[in-house]
Amino acid sequence: MKPRFTFHFPFILFLLLGVFISNSTFSQQRGRIKGAVTDKANAQPLPFATVGVFSQKDSLIGGGITDEEGKFQVDLPFGQYYALVEFMGFEAIKSPVFTLSREDSNLDLGILSLSVTASDLNEVVVQGEKTLMELSLDKRIFNVGKDLANAGGNASDILMNLPSVAVDPEGNVSLRGSANVRILIDGKPSGLVSFKGSSGLRQLPANLVERVEVITNPSARYEAEGMAGVINIILKKDSKQGFNGSGELITGYPVNLGFTANLNYRKNRINWFINYGLAHRKTPGISELYQEVYNEDGTTSLLDQNNTTTVTGFNNNLRGGLDYFFSEKSILTASYVWRRSDVRRITDIRYNDYLNSYDNFLGYSMRRQDETEAEPNKEAIINYKRSFEQKGHELNASFTYLNYWERSDQLFTENSFSPQGIMIPARALVQTSLNDEYENQYLLQVDYTKPFSKKGKVETGLRTSFREMENDYLVQERNESGDFETLPGLDNIFLYNENILAAYGILGNEIGKWSYQAGLRAEYTDVETILVETNESNPRDYTNLFPSGHLNYRLSEENAFQLSYSRRVRRPVYNDLSPYVTFSDQRNFFSGNPNLDPEFTDSYELGYIKYLKKSTLFTTAYFRNTTDKIQRIRTVQENGFSVTVPFNITGEVSYGLEFSGDYAATPWWKLDFNANFFYADIDGSNLDQNFQATTTSLLFRQTSRFTIADKWDLQVRANYEARRKTAQGVQKGIFFIDLSASRKIMNNRGTLIFNITDLLNTRINRYITEGANFFTEGEAQMIRRQTNLTFTYRIKQ
Repeated sequence: MKPRFTFHFPFILFLLLGVFISNSTFSQQRGRIKGAVTDKANAQPLPFATVGVFSQKDSLIGGGITDEEGKFQVDLPFGQYYALVEFMGFEAIKSPVFTLSREDSNLDLGILSLSVTASDLNEVVVQGEKTLMELSLDKRIFNVGKDLANAGGNASDILMNLPSVAVDPEGNVSLRGSANVRILIDGKPSGLVSFKGSSGLRQLPANLVERVEVITNPSARYEAEGMAGVINIILKKDSKQGFNGSGELITGYPVNLGFTANLNYRKNRINWFINYGLAHRKTPGISELYQEVYNEDGTTSLLDQNNTTTVTGFNNNLRGGLDYFFSEKSILTASYVWRRSDVRRITDIRYNDYLNSYDNFLGYSMRRQDETEAEPNKEAIINYKRSFEQKGHELNASFTYLNYWERSDQLFTENSFSPQGIMIPARALVQTSLNDEYENQYLLQVDYTKPFSKKGKVETGLRTSFREMENDYLVQERNESGDFETLPGLDNIFLYNENILAAYGILGNEIGKWSYQAGLRAEYTDVETILVETNESNPRDYTNLFPSGHLNYRLSEENAFQLSYSRRVRRPVYNDLSPYVTFSDQRNFFSGNPNLDPEFTDSYELGYIKYLKKSTLFTTAYFRNTTDKIQRIRTVQENGFSVTVPFNITGEVSYGLEFSGDYAATPWWKLDFNANFFYADIDGSNLDQNFQATTTSLLFRQTSRFTIADKWDLQVRANYEARRKTAQGVQKGIFFIDLSASRKIMNNRGTLIFNITDLLNTRINRYITEGANFFTEGEAQMIRRQTNLTFTYRIKQ
C-alpha cells in the first residue's frame, strides 16, 4: 500500500499535534533518527526537503524539514517505521524499514540522495543550456530572456520578435499570415487581451515574461477559440528555497522609463512571489492617406490626409501570490493581479481637399483629438494541482475572476480654412465623446490526466466561462448657442453576454516508433448582444464539436515526423459586434457588426524535425480551410467619408511551407532563422464579385548572435514581410533591422543591454484599398525607432 502522506493537512499541524501527544503521553519511551538529504547528481545538500515518518500501516507518525545543510533529526516513539523524503523537482524516495527500541534509540539513516524528476514534455532542445528556442513537433517554446532585443520592451515587442508571428503598428497579432490568434497569460484569458484586442499587451513589461509558447495546431485540451493557433505567455515565478529575484531599470528614447522587479521567497511549505512593473512612455506616430473618390458627375475628389500622434502612457503592473505545498505533490496557488494604465493621446489631423488634380485646391481642415484614458484591470486566480504516485497522474483545478474597466474622455476640435488659409467660422466643430467600458469574466476549469500504460494516457476536462461586458457611449456636438447636443444614433448602451461550456477527452499512446493522440472537444456557446436605448436584442446559441489528432513517427533519435489536424473557431467578440463608431477621425470611421457569425477553420499540418551536429531543422507544411471568414470591408460615401465594418465572407483557403532552425557556425557565432512561404485564396464574392484575390507571400526573420569578447554579446536581427493581396487591395512589404549588445558586470550578477529596434526607421505599414468608387493608399508608422539602455541585476539566480 502506498503512503498517503500527500493527502494530509499542512505539515506544521502534525508537528503541533505531535507535541501535544508527546506531552499527553509523557510515559511513552522515545528515540531519535537523523540523516542528510542530497542531490544525487552533484552531492549538494537539499535544504528544506520534507521528511515524513510513517508506521508500517502507512500512518504519519512525525517528521521534519532539512536545515540549510540538508540535515534532519526527528524524535519518535519506539516502534517500526520508514521515512519518505520529498523535494519539489526530485523523485521521492522511501527508506528501508527501521526499528527504534530501548537498545537502539538513536539511528543514523545516513545520506538519502534524490534524483531529478525526468521531464515528460518530450521536447527537442535546439542547443545547449537554456536555449532561446525549444522545439517539439506541435509546439515551440521561446525563452525570451535569452533574446537581447526584448530588453526594455513589452509583451507586444516580444511577440514581434518570434518566428512565424507578426505584429502590425496597431498591435494586432497574426500567426503565419493569419489573424485571430488566441493569446493567453499563464494558460488563461487575460484583461490585457480584451476590449482592445492584443494591443493591451503593450502594458506588460517584457522583463515580467519568462517564456512564450507558440502552438500552431492545438489539441482538444485547449479552448477551440483562435483560428490561427494559440500563443501562451508564461510570467516569471520561481519556487527554489530561500530568497531570489531580479530587477531591471530602463531608460530610452523616445521617452521610455521603467522599473521591474521579480521576487520570490520560499520558506518550508510556502513560496511567495511578487512581480512589479512601472513604465512611463511617450510614443510618437505618423500616418498619411491619399484617396480618390470617383463622383457620378465624372469628377474626382482628392483627399491628402496627414496625422501626427503622441501617446503618453503611465503603466503600473502588480502581480503577487503564494504557493502552499501541502506536499511536493499537492500544491495550492493563489494570485492576484492589478494593472492600471493612464494615457493621454494627442492626435492632429490635416485634411487637404482637391478636385480632379492638385492644381485645384479646395481648402483644408485641421482636427485635434485630445483624449484621456484610464484602464484599471484586476484578476484573481486560485489553482490546485495534485500529482499522484504514478508519474503523469495529475488533477488540476482553477478558478479565475477577471475585471476590466476603461473610461475614455475625448475632446475634438476642428476648423476649416479656405484655399487662401482664411478660417471659415461656420464650419467650426467642437465635439465630445464619453466612453465607459466594463467587463467581468468568471472561468472555472478542471483537467485530469491518468496514464494507463508506460507511454499511454487519458486526459479529460471541463471548462465553463461567463463573460459580461458593457459599453456606455455618448457623442455630443456644440451648437450655435454654445450648448452640446447628442448626435443621432451615438447615445446608447451596448451589452455583450457570453456563456461557453466545454468538455474534452484525449487518448494518447506510444507503440514502438509510433505515437498518437486523438481528442474531441465539445463547446456550447450562448451569446446575446443588446442595445439598451433602442431595445435591440440579438441572441444566438450553438453547439460545435472540435476534433483534433496528432500522429508521430520517429525514424531515429535524429529524425521525426508528425501529422496533425484540428478544427478551430473564431467567435465574433466585443469589438467585432459593437456598433459604436470611432470618432477620432472625422473622415474615416470604424465600427462593429452585431450580425456577425463565427468563422470555422480546419487545419492540417505535416511537420519534420532533423538534428544535425551543429544545427536543428524544423519544417512544416500546412493547409487551412476557413468558412465564413470575418473580414473588414471599407466603403466610401459620396462625400468622401469612409466606413470600415467587419462582414462574413465566403471563406479563405491557404497553405504554406515553414522552415525554422539554428546553426552554431563557430563557438562565437550562432544564428537562427524562420521562413514562411504561403498562398491564400480569398473569396468574398458573397459581398461583391470584386472581393476575390489569390496571393503568395513570405515572412522571413534571421538572427545572429556573436560573442565578440569576454562578457560581451552582440545580436542582429533582420525582419521581412513581403507584399500580399487582400480582398480589397494590397498590403505592401515591410523590412526592418534590430540591433542589440550586452555586457555582464558585477561578477556576472548584472547585465547592461543596449538595443535599437527598427534601426533604419523603416517599419512602416503601407497598404492600398480599392472599391467601385474609390482608391485609397496609405502608410502608418505608429511605433518609430526606439533606443533603450537596460540594467538588470539578479539575486541568487
